[in-house]
Amino acid sequence: MIRYQDHMQNITEASFAEGFFDGWPNPPSNAVFMRILQNAAHIMLAIDDHTGEVVGFITALSDGVLTAYIPLLEVVPAYQKQGIGKELTRQMLDKLKDIYMVDLLCDPDLQEFYEGLGMRRAQGMLIRNYEFQSGKIEK
Repeated sequence: MIRYQDHMQNITEASFAEGFFDGWPNPPSNAVFMRILQNAAHIMLAIDDHTGEVVGFITALSDGVLTAYIPLLEVVPAYQKQGIGKELTRQMLDKLKDIYMVDLLCDPDLQEFYEGLGMRRAQGMLIRNYEFQSGKIEK
């Protein structure tokens, strides 16, 4: 059974299932992954009750007044196609329901998924600094 939580209580670097950031040539380490979750304005985690491992997550950045941005949604490959990503997104959108502007960028092949959750297609612009894909170096 999968349970969902919106906090980092009892989550450590050892809590993450193998397989996050699948296909990324330079994925973040678990230490960077922890910082991503700790620094997000909102998180939702999917946890396998049998293993205790985090198997999916979604993050949102927000000013808490008018805008929010959903930068990351990940479900490890072994747990995909089970509705976990849909439930993570549904719960995050519910948390953000009082925010005027909730945006995200995704590849065209994922737009239908988000449309099914009530989002609309839009155009956007972006910069990708791939040399920092594994995370900004802490100084």
